[in-house]
Amino acid sequence: MFVIAGLGNPSFRYEGTRHNVGFDVIDLLADKYNVRIREKKHKALCAAAVIEGQKALLVKPQTFMNLSGESIGAILNFYKLKPESELIVIYDDVSLAPGRLRIRKKGSAGGHNGIKSIISHVGTQEFQRIKIGVGEKPEGWDLADYVLGRFSREERKQVKDAFEQACDAVALMVQGKTEQAMNQFN
Repeated sequence: MFVIAGLGNPSFRYEGTRHNVGFDVIDLLADKYNVRIREKKHKALCAAAVIEGQKALLVKPQTFMNLSGESIGAILNFYKLKPESELIVIYDDVSLAPGRLRIRKKGSAGGHNGIKSIISHVGTQEFQRIKIGVGEKPEGWDLADYVLGRFSREERKQVKDAFEQACDAVALMVQGKTEQAMNQFN
């Protein structure tokens, strides 16, 4: 079974922000695979799905971004899953242009507090991830204000295309085709 976790902040206030692109992709996956994300467990909203013949749990941690590891760690422990092979995390990246994807099999947190939390709670940097570019913060802006801000109309179109690509990447990754996803979308 795979845990596919999209990072973001709960509540209507944060919908559509740069920091919530992970939640947006999970919502799109739920639509594509005809499931509803409404079960509350392990400090998350979850839905069981079958993606390309593989069992998956779609997860939107409700702990707020910086504590995402509490939820994801609890889920992995409960189901006795290995982060190295059964976890895919989808999140925002300010070092990528809006709408660009970067897929990795492992890596550091790169300054992302949600990823720092996951690494801390699961005990490894080795888990698959899909980073969605939200663009660099403008000079003089506070990073928190930037990632909690909303996209321009043009940027929103770019990231919506990236959400579709991220769903296609997930479909490959759950089939063990992460290298192919990297070649196709990076």
